[in-house]
Amino acid sequence: MADKTVITCALTGSAPTAKRNPAVPVTPQQIAQSALDCEKAGAGAVHIHVRDPETGLASMDGALYQETVARIRDAGSGLVINLTTGPGGSLMPGDVDPVESTGSVNMKTPEVRMQHVKDNLPDICTLDISTMNFGERAMINVPKHLRVMADMARELGVTPELEVFDTGHIVLAKQLMKEGHLPEGSIFQLCLGIPYGCPATPEGMAFMKSLLPDNARWSAFGISRFEFPMVAQAHTLGGHTRVGLEDNLYIARGELASSNAQLVERAVSVIESLGGSVATPDETRTAFGLGRNTAA
Repeated sequence: MADKTVITCALTGSAPTAKRNPAVPVTPQQIAQSALDCEKAGAGAVHIHVRDPETGLASMDGALYQETVARIRDAGSGLVINLTTGPGGSLMPGDVDPVESTGSVNMKTPEVRMQHVKDNLPDICTLDISTMNFGERAMINVPKHLRVMADMARELGVTPELEVFDTGHIVLAKQLMKEGHLPEGSIFQLCLGIPYGCPATPEGMAFMKSLLPDNARWSAFGISRFEFPMVAQAHTLGGHTRVGLEDNLYIARGELASSNAQLVERAVSVIESLGGSVATPDETRTAFGLGRNTAA
């Protein structure tokens, strides 16, 4: 087991879940306040998407990222800030012409997908090492684009968190490491239970862990009802973990979570019940090989 388990909270995500649970934060103020509440509850890091305050839907607006990050930093938080680069890789082929837009296309260049990272210089940015079916649509992240994004992260001094949804994604990540595009200190995030990736089972997580580079820094999570079982599994296997309203809207069967902080508190309880302890933001920086916090 890890000496200290890092809990990352994924605050809001990009799925249209705000209509399903009113606790999902939408505005920069709500997202930032949720982050600060999670820090008090035991999170060492927060994973951030932004949403259009008017519609509640996913957004790539750089001004929303800047306001959200500034609010967290201006509050003097020590949280490790992790910004997504996932938006910009979504495709639903047209029914008549597969390359025709269906209204569900959100394909952007690597430079556009990294612009808010360049503007805000977070500690970490995610890289989705995956081209796969993602529910009914496709998530597109081809190696050529990943090389560009990885090189940009390196030039900016931002540590990549490699989102891997199935075993082949780990193989690709290791190839990008071999080529020199990804540093050996990259963090792997094992994303389990997403249709149609690796299932959120003990066997699935253990097999994915077995494919990681030696001494890899890694974390894992399961979505929906698998969230807390995978917290326990990740801790037991020596990894870190993630919870949050991006991944799961419920605190118990049929009971909506009241906040991200409530989910973090439950994860803390699971880890401590197994004899573990939770990393502070400063300990998170050590665990993830990051520099000290100079932004606050």
